[in-house]
Amino acid sequence: MANKKKSESDHIAEVTEKVVLAALEHVVFDGWSDATLAAAITDSGVDAALAKLAFPRGAIDLALAFHYRGDAAMTRAMAALDLENMRYSARVAKAISLRLEFAVPDKEAVRRGVTFFALPIHAADGARAVWHTSDAIWNALDDTSRDVNWYTKRMTLSAVYSSCVLFWLGDESAGHDDTEAFIDRRIENVMQFEKTKAKFKKSALGKAFAAGPGKFFATVKAPVWPEENNTQD
Repeated sequence: MANKKKSESDHIAEVTEKVVLAALEHVVFDGWSDATLAAAITDSGVDAALAKLAFPRGAIDLALAFHYRGDAAMTRAMAALDLENMRYSARVAKAISLRLEFAVPDKEAVRRGVTFFALPIHAADGARAVWHTSDAIWNALDDTSRDVNWYTKRMTLSAVYSSCVLFWLGDESAGHDDTEAFIDRRIENVMQFEKTKAKFKKSALGKAFAAGPGKFFATVKAPVWPEENNTQD
């Protein structure tokens, strides 16, 4: 059987992977910069035109590709786990733990990324990257919310994940045990928020809110990404 011909997107995906891997040797010295991207393209030997397609905005797209690579690894790892016997809070904690675990070999690259995305010019992309991680975690946990809860869950987890990353960057404990404990404490914030929402909805005030101003929030729907409409052959 003949091999399926690779599409342009397949080639771009391969280029992205090769360049990101090559960039890790340079980012510790030059940060997520155009210099790092240029060196990575040279070292990886990829076609310059394809590299331009893979990273049209230069260094910012390189940094985002590195971040999304970690999200994808976490998603694959979560899919291989038996989550049925785990408490929901433990599932969320496990997802965050795995996401950070995959980043351990490239901790300095993550540190450089935090600094990079802290710049005002890159702040919006940094927020988008964290939101992407939060969305990936909830999707890995088979979150079915498509209303306003889709947003509140991701907003809350984005804040929790950000704080976990900052703690992890400064954690020098063996096996990052202190980070694991920190994650557990912060996950309680997520669970408490969800419990508070549920109690509010059942309360007299919550019911009154739902009948009045809350009607607006009932119309809020989660976005439908293009890939959700794709069908597999």
